[in-house]
Amino acid sequence: MKRLGGRDRSRAVAIWLWTVAVMVFAMVVVGGVTRLTGSGLSITEWKPIMGWIPPLNHADWMEAFDKYKAIPQYQQVNAGMSLDEFKGIFFWEWFHRVLGRLIGGVFAAPFLIFLAFRKLPRRLIGRCVVLLGLGGLQGLIGWWMVTSGLSERVDVAPERLTVHLGLALVIFMGLIWTGLEAWNGEEHSRSPEGWSRGAAILLGAVLFQCLLGGLVAGAKAGFIYTDWPLMNGAVLPPVEWGKGALAFLHDQALVQFNHRIFAYALLIGGTVYAVQAWRWRLAEGLGASAFAVAVALWLQAALGIVTLMHAVPLWLGGLHQAGAALVLALATVNLWLVRRSQPRLFMSGPRVRGFF
Repeated sequence: MKRLGGRDRSRAVAIWLWTVAVMVFAMVVVGGVTRLTGSGLSITEWKPIMGWIPPLNHADWMEAFDKYKAIPQYQQVNAGMSLDEFKGIFFWEWFHRVLGRLIGGVFAAPFLIFLAFRKLPRRLIGRCVVLLGLGGLQGLIGWWMVTSGLSERVDVAPERLTVHLGLALVIFMGLIWTGLEAWNGEEHSRSPEGWSRGAAILLGAVLFQCLLGGLVAGAKAGFIYTDWPLMNGAVLPPVEWGKGALAFLHDQALVQFNHRIFAYALLIGGTVYAVQAWRWRLAEGLGASAFAVAVALWLQAALGIVTLMHAVPLWLGGLHQAGAALVLALATVNLWLVRRSQPRLFMSGPRVRGFF
């Protein structure tokens, strides 16, 4: 295989990618806090360049506040808000946007430097270009999300928020995976197809559950039906089926129900996968990684229940969103290990074909 500069791996590149991944993780958490504090619509303009600079004097603050007063959220939800209260919500949205710009710079500048000095493995150049493009697209989607709440709604559309969250998580996964590739170099051995498929399904299920959580956040469904295991004493409270397909995106009862039910399914599937991996002892470390995913799933589910039953206080809501990203990271690493490992079976009998 041809290598750029004779290098198939680069630990410096891996550390750079994982550093950006940590920043994206922080971005996801800050985004959750921004949502929980109702701050997302406090900045009504998108200024990719000048947006770094917050209001610097009273006149600037009043100008920003007057623009916020013109949108439905202020008029219908926050009428009478003081300037100091506005500054509080403005901070979270401004910080969220600035962190996004910092992530773009921390990714783009080293990428160009590694490329110029031929330190980036050739096989990873295309992946990094894709990640850079997705980062730029994320900025556009963020503004597309904000615009949904500036004219007719008092908040952003749940489906747009979920797309915004989903793309952030895809970038997060891509950074972790590409960092592992840079650290370890190219490897041609593969685990049995069944185990690779099972790990991929598990990762996809975790991502899907995160997206369902995004819909819960977007529809503010976590603030109602705060009892458990039932919902207001019922398995499924009344759903506004008149909304048609939009009920799956906007109806609070249905959105929360879907998030709960899929969580149960994910717990069962993740636990069975971990037990089988541990029992069959695939390659060294695979059983441990599967077990780590299962434990994280159970902890995250418990945290979700506690968060719900306390009506989503800010610190628990932020912690639950951080937990979701951590579970996704563990599931990503688990799939990478499965795909890169040559399993050794520590059991007698016929060959095990794998899980799923």
